[in-house]
Amino acid sequence: MVWQQQSAIFTMLESNNRTRNFRAGPLLLNKSLTALKNRKLAGVYIHIPFCKKACHYCDFHFSTQLKHKEDMLSAIKKEIALRSTSFTQQIETIYFGGGTPSVLTPSEIAELIEQVQSHFDVSENPEITLEANPDDLSQSMLQSLSSSSVNRLSIGIQSFDNRELKMMNRAHNADQALQCLDAASSLFKNISIDLIYGMPDSSLESWQKNIEQALEFDLPHISSYALTIEPKTALHHFVKQEVIVPLDEQKVQDQFHLLVDVMEQNKFVHYELSSFGKQGYFSKNNTAYWKGKTYLGIGPSAHSFDGQTRSWNVSNNAKYIQSLQKGVRPFEEEILTKVDQYNEYIMTGLRTIWGVSEKEISHRFGDSYAQHLLKQSQRYVNEGLLFWDHKCLKTTAKGSFLSDGIASALFLINLS
Repeated sequence: MVWQQQSAIFTMLESNNRTRNFRAGPLLLNKSLTALKNRKLAGVYIHIPFCKKACHYCDFHFSTQLKHKEDMLSAIKKEIALRSTSFTQQIETIYFGGGTPSVLTPSEIAELIEQVQSHFDVSENPEITLEANPDDLSQSMLQSLSSSSVNRLSIGIQSFDNRELKMMNRAHNADQALQCLDAASSLFKNISIDLIYGMPDSSLESWQKNIEQALEFDLPHISSYALTIEPKTALHHFVKQEVIVPLDEQKVQDQFHLLVDVMEQNKFVHYELSSFGKQGYFSKNNTAYWKGKTYLGIGPSAHSFDGQTRSWNVSNNAKYIQSLQKGVRPFEEEILTKVDQYNEYIMTGLRTIWGVSEKEISHRFGDSYAQHLLKQSQRYVNEGLLFWDHKCLKTTAKGSFLSDGIASALFLINLS
């Protein structure tokens, strides 16, 4: 789910002045990735743009038509091979996101992993995560995956309440969610699940029941997100037609604080706004993203980032396939200005337990940026939303839910 937040950050920062270019050319000539040559590559993200059905809240790029799956997988393999020519660094994580990567067969997943391993220098024990839906994780599927290189599952449970699952148009029901977790936890040690809070008509009691149900499986990691009503989704249409009434914002915030309290009572570390992990089980892929490390996105709509340049592939399956068949990657890119990089660091840093380092800002951007941060943050320190910890600015328990909004207030537009 980290990729959804990535898109949100991109939208928030887009209003700043940036250099944006569109390029579609042979990847051997892809100048946008030259800055990666001297940086350690944190990971590879592979976007699988297929789903069995469309969830009502989802605005990710996907298709429910799987008839071009073979062509898509061939194109993804082609992109992996072509883009590897720009890299010599070691890869620490491989993450399958989507879409729904679990619509692939274990052998198809294995082939993509092998393609990465044959073209990149992959670390000895990489974290390899597969996003999966409960209805795809049959006993035979889980057995096959447990014998493969996949060593971490991120399962889209979202809720254990059938009414909520139906409202979201999820492909599974509560019984399938329970059966899936029971089977998966016997084969995998490293499992994360997604839960959504702030559902219409939900209460603190119903939300706590969801959390407690998840905790029964002794999972090492849980990611939890507030329901977001994205434009052009079915959920947005239902809200406009007053078929569904969004939950009051204060009630959403109350559910978030309940989540934090219960998770901390159960020895989870709240290491990022939406992420809770036991020690030793923080997501390496997501942590790398929040710490601003380099990542390479493969597949339609996938984003890549090297600290100074962000690029993203075309969000169109047919165009993506056709271009890669010609050895061409269709993508856009933006060159981040110093102000953009500062704003990005503020946004990602405030969401984590590591916070924003005054020393890092002075080193990377200059003393004037650090002075701006000190001045702009004082209001939120006074209000008990931020605090300084060994010259690192962090959110308080009270301010964590508001971290994105606070970060935007600390942004710089122009220093002159």
